[in-house]
Amino acid sequence: MSDLTTGEILEVLQRGTVEMEGLLPWSSNYAFLVRVCDGPRELGAVYKPERGERPLWDFAQGTLCLRERAAFLVSEGLGWHVIPPTVLRDAQHGLGSVQLFIDHDPARHYFTIEGDETVRSQLQKIALLDILINNADRKAGHVLIEDAEDPREPARLWGIDHGICFHVDPKLRTVIWEFAGTPLPDDLRRDLAAFKARFADQGDELPRELGRLLSPAELELLGHRLNRLIDRAKFPHPGAGRHYPWPPV
Repeated sequence: MSDLTTGEILEVLQRGTVEMEGLLPWSSNYAFLVRVCDGPRELGAVYKPERGERPLWDFAQGTLCLRERAAFLVSEGLGWHVIPPTVLRDAQHGLGSVQLFIDHDPARHYFTIEGDETVRSQLQKIALLDILINNADRKAGHVLIEDAEDPREPARLWGIDHGICFHVDPKLRTVIWEFAGTPLPDDLRRDLAAFKARFADQGDELPRELGRLLSPAELELLGHRLNRLIDRAKFPHPGAGRHYPWPPV
C-alpha cells in the first residue's frame, strides 16, 4: 500500500486527475484500471462507473458503486480498515467508485490461507464485515493478500468487490465459514458496540453519509444485523438456501 495516510489517499482519489489504463478482464461489470494523479502524488486505482453496471433483478440499477463506498465507510467506522480506500466521483464514464488498487498475486487468495493462524484476526474481521453488510458475493478471490515489507510480519489482507451488499433480504454468500459457531473475540465485539453508538448518533457524519448511499430500509436492516451480532456474540452458521458464491474463486 502507498506510504500516504488513508486521508491523503482519499484526497488524491477524490480530486486527482484520472487517467485510463485499460479495462480489467473477467469482471461482471465494467471496471477500469486507472492512474489518479494529484501533483507529485500518483496512485493506481480501480474505477467502476455506474454506467457500466450490469442490470440485476434484486439490486436497483446504478446503486452498486454507492454500495462500494458504503462498505468502505462501515469498515472504517469499525476501525478495521479491511477495504481499500474508496471514493465516489465523476471520471471519464461518469459517476462511479474509485478504489485504491492493491498490488497482489491473483494466484493467492482465501483458499490458499484458510486456517492460517497468522492472519486469523484479519479473516475474522472480513467475515464479520460480510455478515454485517450482508455480502452476497465473498469469493475467495475477493480476499487480496499484500505481503508485509518485513517478512517476519503477517501479510495484510484486503476485501474487495462490495457492489452487491446491504440488501434487505438475507443474501450472505461467502466462502469464509471457518469461524461458524465460535464466539466473537472480545475486542471485535467492543468494536461492534462502538460502531453501534456511532451509527445511532445522528450528529455523526457516518450515519448521515450512509443514509445518502443506502435506502432507509437497507439502513434499518444494517442496524438489525449489527444488534443481532452483538447480542448473540457468535459467528453464525450458514442459513437456509445457497450460502456459497458461484464461482467460489
